[in-house]
Amino acid sequence: MKLSVVGTGYVGLVSGACFAELGNQVTCVDIDEEKVEGLRNGVMPIYEPGLEEIVEENYENGNLEFTTSLEEGVKNSDIIFIAVGTPAKEDGGADLSAVKTVAKTIAETMKEYKIVVDKSTVPVGTGDWVEEFIAEHQKNDCDFDVVSCPEFLREGSAVSDTMNPDRIVIGTEDQKPAEILDELHQDFNAPILHTDRHSAEIIKYAANAFLATKISFINEIANICERAGGNVVEVAKGIGSDHRISDKFLRAGVGFGGACFPKDTKAIVKTANENDYDFKIVDSVVEVNEQQKETMVNKLKNLLPNLTNKTISVLGLSFKPNTDDMREAPSRTVIKQLLEAGAKVKAYDPIAMDEAKEVFGDQIEYCEGTYEAIKDTEAVLLVTEWDQFQDLDLTRVKRLLNKPIFIDGRNCYDLHEMEQEGFIYHSVGRPSISAHDVAATKEVAAVNE
Repeated sequence: MKLSVVGTGYVGLVSGACFAELGNQVTCVDIDEEKVEGLRNGVMPIYEPGLEEIVEENYENGNLEFTTSLEEGVKNSDIIFIAVGTPAKEDGGADLSAVKTVAKTIAETMKEYKIVVDKSTVPVGTGDWVEEFIAEHQKNDCDFDVVSCPEFLREGSAVSDTMNPDRIVIGTEDQKPAEILDELHQDFNAPILHTDRHSAEIIKYAANAFLATKISFINEIANICERAGGNVVEVAKGIGSDHRISDKFLRAGVGFGGACFPKDTKAIVKTANENDYDFKIVDSVVEVNEQQKETMVNKLKNLLPNLTNKTISVLGLSFKPNTDDMREAPSRTVIKQLLEAGAKVKAYDPIAMDEAKEVFGDQIEYCEGTYEAIKDTEAVLLVTEWDQFQDLDLTRVKRLLNKPIFIDGRNCYDLHEMEQEGFIYHSVGRPSISAHDVAATKEVAAVNE
């Protein structure tokens, strides 16, 4: 089939490349000339495992092309996917200005039947609005249908998620576009759920809000474990073994970030408010998550009350591994708190260093490797659980530190091992190892010798 995908961010570029991989003719459209030229030359605007390979292969074989001309994209396709950004506004609602711009060009350009697919995450009722807007601005009298087809990809595994989806949601009550989109998606070999358009729009927000709720819930349990005694890892295993709950999204940590969960939780709360409903659960999820991002520095301050001119190591800047995305990343809150407390920051991330420089400028020191970031600092704060941060040479780490303080925001290390190595170790929802514990361990070791 002939498709155009408007927007070459995570959703648009990955979706377009995967559709091309399945043999469709895909035109990816973006107004950013530098980005489009880069894509034509194999330069990826985002880091995503596996994406570069399928983009290059399908660009070379002619299944995938890039243009800045939306008019060209509309003319050369039967199905138009709108995959532009819908960032959060100050009131929590979604900014639909880019969607409006795309809809206007589609209306003015199309001369024959088109299916317009909302792939962007948009508030309920957006499909109705897009349909009315296109009808109002049409220059040529031709039929079209607007369908909601939300994405469920995760950054860091977006290609795999797109090619192997749990389900495909097609929101339309019209038979013609439903049958065409069924055919388009048949090679994904996933169950297709047909809904009305409003339900499809709500499904995306509801899914992300529920997953975010599980994360904030286990973080609340972690906070109880720290105060009342207990180990959140064992608690999560105990409740996650219940098939009604499952163990997914039950890993306690320093909070969620990224482009979806923070934005979508706020957006569904906004939608609820607009419909005279107080969505208390998700409102609390947002509040808990913001508080959770502050716990690492609070723990550090309990150990080092005066951070003025103290140099602290921050490992991990992206909001999760296998991406360079720092939108709403916990590292932003952590570093902001450290700087406000007068600390100096040395930071390292395998992928997100360029993004960090856009965020923090010259306020922090950017290091070329993990151990360089740790050297001559007062404490290590592990914020993002990249594989290489989960397999550190702990003896070397302790030797490089001025003080053996390790704050683990992702529960990457074994408590007994950290105690044996002599660290003052604080994690999330697990017993902490204090200076007293370290001294006692050393005394026992000396006696055994």
